[in-house]
Amino acid sequence: MSDITPAGTELKPGMTVRVHNRIVETTAKGEEKERIQIFEGIILGLRGGGQSRTFTIRKISHGIGVERIFPINSPMIAKIEAVRQAHVRRAKLGYLRTSKKRLKETAIVSV
Repeated sequence: MSDITPAGTELKPGMTVRVHNRIVETTAKGEEKERIQIFEGIILGLRGGGQSRTFTIRKISHGIGVERIFPINSPMIAKIEAVRQAHVRRAKLGYLRTSKKRLKETAIVSV
């Protein structure tokens, strides 16, 4: 089952995506400031159903693996950009946590 986000991107395991996440910060004066932070990584899997559907993204940051779970329908996600799609044969890619091998990837041409 594939998911189409509110932004229109179809999410699949093995896809490298950029998630533009809204972050609200409070300054020293007590003012709220909103900024966009980009999290780019490989989708390890999708889970749940309906409004509570989530996807897990993994990236390597300074030699350490970082995973985040994002709700697909979250208002804090500004947009999701698909970068490329790897050829995978599984729905859950948990083996990438310990694997040193690279995935065969194909570029996604954006229109």
